[in-house]
Amino acid sequence: MTHAYRVFVAALPDVCPADRRRMVFTADAAGRCEVFTWDAGTRRVRQVTDSGGGTVHRAIDADGYVWWFDEDAAGEGRWWFQHFAGGPRLPGLPGAPAGLPRGLAVTADGTVATAVAREQQTVVLVGRRGRAPGEVLRTSRSCRLGGISADGALIALAASAGDAVAVSVVARDGRTVAGLPGAGRAGGGLWCQGFSTVAGHRELLLVRDLGDRYALATWTREQGLRTHHWCAFDTEISARWYPDSRKVLVRQDRHGRSLLHRVDLGSRRRTLVPTPAGSLLDAAPRASDAVDYLWTGTAHPPVLCATDGIALPPAGPPVVVPGRHTDCWTPMPSGRVHTLLSLPEPTGTAPPPAVFLLHGGPADHDRDAYDGTVHSLVASGYAVVRVNYRGSTGYGPRWRRAFPAGVGHTQVEDLDAVRADLVSRGLIAGDATALWGVSWGGYLVLLALGRRPGLWQAGIAVKPVADWAAAHRATTPALRALDIRMFGGTPDEVPERYAGSSPLTYASSVTAPLLVVGATRDTKCPPGQIRTYLDALTAAGVPHEAMWLDTGHDGYDGAAHVAVLRRSLSFLRARLPEPAPRAPGRPHAPAGGPRSH
Repeated sequence: MTHAYRVFVAALPDVCPADRRRMVFTADAAGRCEVFTWDAGTRRVRQVTDSGGGTVHRAIDADGYVWWFDEDAAGEGRWWFQHFAGGPRLPGLPGAPAGLPRGLAVTADGTVATAVAREQQTVVLVGRRGRAPGEVLRTSRSCRLGGISADGALIALAASAGDAVAVSVVARDGRTVAGLPGAGRAGGGLWCQGFSTVAGHRELLLVRDLGDRYALATWTREQGLRTHHWCAFDTEISARWYPDSRKVLVRQDRHGRSLLHRVDLGSRRRTLVPTPAGSLLDAAPRASDAVDYLWTGTAHPPVLCATDGIALPPAGPPVVVPGRHTDCWTPMPSGRVHTLLSLPEPTGTAPPPAVFLLHGGPADHDRDAYDGTVHSLVASGYAVVRVNYRGSTGYGPRWRRAFPAGVGHTQVEDLDAVRADLVSRGLIAGDATALWGVSWGGYLVLLALGRRPGLWQAGIAVKPVADWAAAHRATTPALRALDIRMFGGTPDEVPERYAGSSPLTYASSVTAPLLVVGATRDTKCPPGQIRTYLDALTAAGVPHEAMWLDTGHDGYDGAAHVAVLRRSLSFLRARLPEPAPRAPGRPHAPAGGPRSH
């Protein structure tokens, strides 16, 4: 069933600033993500990397050198480079410490800035390609490289958007030039979007949460932080500078779909950029107001598009996705909950069994976008229900911050309400509903099965949080900071909140068969707390299965994803009523899918 499964990364090719025809991208190579070059002039593809675990981080500089991050099984490594045309593979910054990648930026004159996380610290380095770098600073804060100014004089570091200092601007000697505030525990936030590429300009682009909407903001040393209230949006946005211009391309996530806007900060004009209905997984501005974007819909695998007509890397073979795909809105006291519903082709009068596929995050959302798991489930005869519960992005800052019943419990309420709504409409079978989620979505699976025993007939939790307190102590600094904001303190300060939202607390109440998938090298949802939860299920006599992957939380090898997909489909077939037979001639195998959820 999954023989044609391919992996892809939901990102556009990187384009050489000095030659639009030269691009570098990440694509499938025998089931792994690897780095390739694309020459739009000759329409030739060349594979650059061939690592055992896959490669995903890449870039191309103005001199035509391709960069990639060569990492080990734990995710730690260093940057390497090679010319676009080939030749020797050389260390990008010889002598740089190994670590987890936290960003790379290269100016037009070849100044290289990078950040790595190692030993609970973030290390920022600056140097020249192929030469030993200098250390700019070393900090205990969890942050990523937000960009480097065109003249190489200033470096932006982005911490969590809600931190007291969300964005720091530092000089090459490590001095702090500015600390730009987020909103701490009170909500809101500030997101770094990068420096202008205009020569001589040191203007930093940002997105600011105003409480009920999002607005563009800019910072310069002379004018400080300026919020452009005239350019505000009701739902989440990201933004990029146009090359050598004060124009900005804004990508807006709105109700499971995407919009593009061209904004001229100088003339204060905002224009909608025409794109097909659906989701834009990535968008990048090019010279002369051109735009590249990666478009997809639930029934359409991603397609690379360029408004200036330049040849982009070829897509895979065409795919026909079965089923009917629609939207549903479930009224709740707090507002309407949006659901993307995919139904198998009708084969009778009875509604189909349904799988609720829960997105991660929580600051993420399900989109009108192709997903190989949705394809596999619909082709197998299941309805797929993707719910953008409270806490999801794409519906504005108030919806994203709405946790009135507590962490996890609010989302479980929304899942219950959507399930009841779809059952009452006769769209899905009331006696054959299952939950399937990854990461935060896997956490919701465990919590829902423990809090609503008897409501769901099966559950699949992949790399979940199962014990909040234990996960908090063993996870990454960035996720610990997120926990503190969500719960209002640490497990030592508010232990009852962590326990009240932990699936471990309710493990003995689970009655539905459960498949739990853990990863032995997972630093985000560590394996130890999953094993504790499995032990609790065993002690309570709860029927369950466990599957372990020798991977981290995020993987670039499709084999692990396919293994989980096959095991999960087999698990569902054994626990839910058999779906109605497929109509003859319908496609079954998915031809593509994301590398992770």
